[in-house]
Order: sequence, then structure tokens, then C-alpha cells
Amino acid sequence: MKYRLLIWILWPSFLVAGIAEGLLFTVVHPQDLLFFGHHPELSDEGVYTIGFFVIWLFCAVSSALTAYILPGIVSPDHQEIDRGLI
Repeated sequence: MKYRLLIWILWPSFLVAGIAEGLLFTVVHPQDLLFFGHHPELSDEGVYTIGFFVIWLFCAVSSALTAYILPGIVSPDHQEIDRGLI
């Protein structure tokens, strides 16, 4: 069950990160970026890669928090609460 939960978190965040990166770098060119007043010493592909993984990380954290706060299901005998996904 834990592997299924991991896939439920990582797969949607991967898809959203791909879309978000496409939208972000359609508007912003990597050579226009400044980090603490300096241009990064990376190729455009390196900036795209790092940007994708950072966006994917934020999306995965969002999906994990959503899975964590899902309400549990009360069992029919009202003695135990099933925490759902976790």
C-alpha cells in the first residue's frame, strides 16, 4: 500500500510539474534569470532540468500534504478510525 501511495503522490505532481515548467519557460528564458545578482553558469538545459526538479518537489510536497490531511473513515462499529491512505 505504501508504494501505491507514493505513486499517487509522485505521478500527478510529475504531470503538473511538466506543464508548469513548460508554461514558466515559455515566458522566461533561462539567460534572463539572475540568482543573487549573477547569471547562473549553467546551460539552458541545466536550468530547465533544475527548474523541473524544483517544481516537481513543490508539487510533490503539495500532493503529500493533501494525502496526509484526508479524513479517515469511521468503522461501522465506531471503535477504530481508518486513516485512509496513510
